[in-house]
Amino acid sequence: MADIVLVTGGAGLIGSHLCERLLSMGRRVICLDDFSSGSSRNIRHLKPKARFAVLHHDVTQPLDLEVGQIFNLACPASPRQYQRDPVSTVLTSVIGTKNMLDLARRTGSRLLQASTSEVYGDPAVHPQDENYRGNVSTIGPRACYDEGKRCAETLCADYRHRHGVTAGIARIFNTYGPRMHPDDGRVVSNFILQALTGAPLTIFGDGRQTRSFCHVDDTVDALLAFMAAGPATLGPINLGNPEEISMIDLAERILALTGSRSRLEFHPLPGDDPCRRRPDITRARTELGWRPRIALDEGLTRTIAYFEDLLSETGTVAATPVPGPGAFPAGIVHVDAEL
Repeated sequence: MADIVLVTGGAGLIGSHLCERLLSMGRRVICLDDFSSGSSRNIRHLKPKARFAVLHHDVTQPLDLEVGQIFNLACPASPRQYQRDPVSTVLTSVIGTKNMLDLARRTGSRLLQASTSEVYGDPAVHPQDENYRGNVSTIGPRACYDEGKRCAETLCADYRHRHGVTAGIARIFNTYGPRMHPDDGRVVSNFILQALTGAPLTIFGDGRQTRSFCHVDDTVDALLAFMAAGPATLGPINLGNPEEISMIDLAERILALTGSRSRLEFHPLPGDDPCRRRPDITRARTELGWRPRIALDEGLTRTIAYFEDLLSETGTVAATPVPGPGAFPAGIVHVDAEL
């Protein structure tokens, strides 16, 4: 069973691309998702493939499988999604991660935990390296995600020291690309859809706050390099693109790439929204031999094309809701007998 890879959150943005890449490498893949934020649309082209299985399961419930590697990506990642049910978000990060660590302990699997740049909160250090301990509110509107992920990192470290589990920690910065959910509220998908439909581009605050955006293909490259690294490479390691851009500049770039005449519309800044975010990726370069390769304009062009196709196919963004937990029968949806 050493060649079977479990990807939790496998129907999400990063998870679906990771499943696709693993299959192209000849691996057998189990995509686990409860479809609370992931979408069956993202993996429908993979379901007919041999060596691919979809397991409808909530990671907060125990799981008994025979696998060789575990990528634990399960958790809503956009504020709109994770704030919808903050208690569930915390439990997914904490109980879900514990369940995956227990599975890794039993099977001897290497586990890679998808942590986040949100563990740095609204950083007082710029750029952020892995030694920075963060500036995070424990009771703010983003705390369910930020603190849940911080606790998940603690669990990984404790399982390493107490149980010998090989658990790596990847701190993923903003990732974008095709298969972003149109209603996830993230700035890239918001701006693109607003530009394509002629709606005003909504900018929060004065638009001077910055982010660093990494294309999903680069993020997947990094995760695969991390998983393939030796057992001594456990992180945490920042994975992201160090190119920093303000929200106003991002809006203007998307308007130019889409040819849209949409105007900019300013709104109050949400609580605990970080002012600056840029990763120091020195450790990723030296320990993984990785750096992002897809320039922002190229990545945005690919993402715009995806949303143009989506709008053409559905005629409306509202036609592609996030499937609820009852959208699929529990258990295996599709499974190759060889698994």
